[in-house]
Amino acid sequence: MTPPLKGKTALITGGTGALAKACALALVKDGASVVLAARRADALAKARTELLQQVPDAQVECHAGDACQEAGLQGALDLAYGLQQRLDILIPTVGGAGFRPLLQHDATSFTADLHLNLVSAFLAIRHGAPLMARNGGGSIVCISSTAAQMTFRWLSSYCTAKAALESLVRSAAEELASAGIRVNSVRPGLFQSEATTDLFGNAELSQAFLEQVPLGRLGKPGDIAGAVRYLAGPESGWTTGQSLAIDGGNELRRNPQLDHVISAIFGEDALRAALAGEETSRSPA
Repeated sequence: MTPPLKGKTALITGGTGALAKACALALVKDGASVVLAARRADALAKARTELLQQVPDAQVECHAGDACQEAGLQGALDLAYGLQQRLDILIPTVGGAGFRPLLQHDATSFTADLHLNLVSAFLAIRHGAPLMARNGGGSIVCISSTAAQMTFRWLSSYCTAKAALESLVRSAAEELASAGIRVNSVRPGLFQSEATTDLFGNAELSQAFLEQVPLGRLGKPGDIAGAVRYLAGPESGWTTGQSLAIDGGNELRRNPQLDHVISAIFGEDALRAALAGEETSRSPA
């Protein structure tokens, strides 16, 4: 039987992250050719080797460049399109942010988080969609977060960026539908990745999150990748403009309150000032 994604080409930005690699594995298992894009050539080579160990006959190529910059992104798109003269699947996974009280942000730090989480996805859509349109369309799957729907104290820039990302997904889905391009997102809860290693290694923090997950466990990259694979493939051919929560039920409850994390990073005085609405130094303690 022909694999469902045979003959399809996919580009995944942020390609060395745990989620990106899990998404790539799901795609190549179903026959897609995949280009991984990230800044570090050595990490990309390692990711490619790991994928080929699991699917030896897969086509996996790499592009070293910054997907948050148009030049780096364009190089990755050119490589992906050049494999088979088509681009069918685009998964921009670049994102992230750290805890910081709102009043310790300035325009530079707040905008930087918007650029990382929102503008990176915009650039992928803006420059990837015309390539998809050449062959009748494709699927774009963005990576949102439960923070788009649930406020998370001390993560204001991240919440704002992910909420804006979901608005971008809906707008892009409407405008690009006539070109046969579907645009959706997944909205993960907390899952294991390089960015959450310390949190998963801290029993107190892990428990605080776990108490808000009805299904009783925190996530793994494969949990999210399965949803991305669904939205990327023909099975979701009548779905666009949606954000699918993959969170163990976390959105049925709330995010934990982590004031002690801010105290540990910035100091007790900074926490008191933040709670009082007072501006303080932006430097950690």
